[in-house]
Amino acid sequence: MKIKDFTLTAIFISIILLFAFTPIGFIHLGVIKATLIHIPVIIGSIILGPKIGAILGLTFGFTSVITNTIAPSLLSFAFSPAIPVLGTDQGSFWALVVALVPRMIIGIIPYFIYRFFKQKLSNRIQEKAALFITGLVSTVIHTFLVLGAIALLFTDAYAQAIDATSGSAIFIAVMTVFLSNGVGEALVAAFIVTMIIPPLLRISK
Repeated sequence: MKIKDFTLTAIFISIILLFAFTPIGFIHLGVIKATLIHIPVIIGSIILGPKIGAILGLTFGFTSVITNTIAPSLLSFAFSPAIPVLGTDQGSFWALVVALVPRMIIGIIPYFIYRFFKQKLSNRIQEKAALFITGLVSTVIHTFLVLGAIALLFTDAYAQAIDATSGSAIFIAVMTVFLSNGVGEALVAAFIVTMIIPPLLRISK
């Protein structure tokens, strides 16, 4: 089982790296980058458990640091300490918190969300419904954690980046980003997780 888990972990890490360093994983939307890399993290968490899921999430986080360093966008200062924060001439190590902590969490919680809903739902629909809800809820949590961390830890720089002049404007901007790409990310993740995990679970056994 250890060899099996090690092999599957290596495969999932390879998929994450493929997503991270090709156009597949990050979609540039001007101010922020939408991502699909959370999907293999969610799948890996459900199949391999929360400990390996956390490793996959950290891998996702480190690829975020690297990609935002070598190909920065307007908000890359919030994901890489090597990028100067807007209004300053130096980066912030709080960027590592934004880049790593939400991604590690997204590697842990899908396992427990899936187990919870699988037990609560009826036998006839439990697996697919539980998987759909897990993909949806996990992605929503990830998006709010990332956007919330940026708004909390980089309030002034984020306000400058989006040209906001008040706390309410920042809140509106966060909700706009969530509705414009967060909902899409969540639905895509939910459908892919629902389709891919059942055959993967059968194969992994």
